[in-house]
Amino acid sequence: MMSLMTRLEGGYPRVLATVAASTLLAMLAYAGPLGNAVTLNAALGASAAGATWILASMSVGLAAALVTAGVVADRIGHRRVFVLGAAVFVAANLACAAAGTTVPFVAARIVAGIGAAGMIATGLGLVAAVSEHDGHRAKTAVWWSSSMGAGIALGPVLTGVLDPAGAWRAFYLLLAAAGAALGWAAMRIPPRAPQHPDRALDVLGFMLLTGALTTAVAAIVEVRAGAGVVAAVLGGAAVVLTTGLVASQRYGRGALVDPALFRRPRFLGATAAAFGTGVGVISAMSVACTFVVRGLGLSTLQAGALLALWSATSAGAALGFSRLATVLSGTTHLVGGLAGVAVGLLLMSGLSDGASPFRLVPGLLVAGVASGLLNTGLAREALASVPSSSAAMGSGVNNTARYVGSSLGITLAGVLASGAAGAVAGWNLIATSAAAASLACGAVVLLLARRTRESAAGRGAASARVSD
Repeated sequence: MMSLMTRLEGGYPRVLATVAASTLLAMLAYAGPLGNAVTLNAALGASAAGATWILASMSVGLAAALVTAGVVADRIGHRRVFVLGAAVFVAANLACAAAGTTVPFVAARIVAGIGAAGMIATGLGLVAAVSEHDGHRAKTAVWWSSSMGAGIALGPVLTGVLDPAGAWRAFYLLLAAAGAALGWAAMRIPPRAPQHPDRALDVLGFMLLTGALTTAVAAIVEVRAGAGVVAAVLGGAAVVLTTGLVASQRYGRGALVDPALFRRPRFLGATAAAFGTGVGVISAMSVACTFVVRGLGLSTLQAGALLALWSATSAGAALGFSRLATVLSGTTHLVGGLAGVAVGLLLMSGLSDGASPFRLVPGLLVAGVASGLLNTGLAREALASVPSSSAAMGSGVNNTARYVGSSLGITLAGVLASGAAGAVAGWNLIATSAAAASLACGAVVLLLARRTRESAAGRGAASARVSD
């Protein structure tokens, strides 16, 4: 047994490199359209609703599949699901490159999100399988959060570079090639026995989650498009599907997530912070490139470079905050990060017509530093708030919450922008709303942290009485 663990821990650097690269690639794919949304909308002939779906589609795929991918990985093996996810990711991006209209492009992006979910949900589990060393856990959190920030930073810049040459399809060909390389690299990772081979697959739960999320996003999109009756029908369907999902998780034989995890305040706090990240700073930054192109007159390349101030700062800050991992608590990471991004977003609001793009710089930098703190905390808490045997499930839930928040936030941002008197007024609404959502989720994390401390104190008092 000791020789096996030594061999596994010896493979930690290689596994970490593969996992970090997969996170980088998934975020490149996610963020790419944020940099050239105007070009994509024109090339695909997208309507206002179609433009919203182009931005939200990969988030929907990620949110729908992350938990299921984690559960399946615990049953059949993390490496197998990672390789399968990479294959789906490759095929979907090839379809994106070939798409000529909005519908097939959006469908392919949703599938790309499902493929990326297979890589993201299993990544932290692959690392946990080769090493449970506390130092390695901290290092994994740093590289995971840094790779996420770097991918979001590079995606819009890369599409902006390709944009002047009219080569937007080349971006998806590059993603497919990189996905194939990662799948090959993952096949070289030594396999490990599944953590829970007898765990039931909750196919009904997966279908209900996918349907609830898709209809909810579609309902909000239709509100923006002015289709009141259609929006009402879709909204009603989302409520019914969500009710069915809750009932299936409570009373069904199988469950997407171990119900015991929801009795852990620390796990709930990490999930609330992830949702706040998606509905707050990620959704706001997702529409920011389109705003600075249409509202401030920048080119797509200039817009991508401007927004990279946020995402690149986030990646760098994550590395810096790694040295404070043993000093700052998980709650401080999460609450401080959510409060910091709220301050950054508020600094980016209150713009007037004709404002200079440089007016956004202080807020982008503040939000970037706070995002680095927040992402480091999310990676740390996603692992620390669940048993090591449920690492893939914990990671899947955490990331699901992030992308549910992102997909809903992007869609709501589109509704706010469409109802405002101009691009600048729309951005002001989006930034302040995202800041408010971040602060609200930070307050929830604080309340749950208090419950965690009270529970720990109660257990300590009970233990003292027993010993007496």
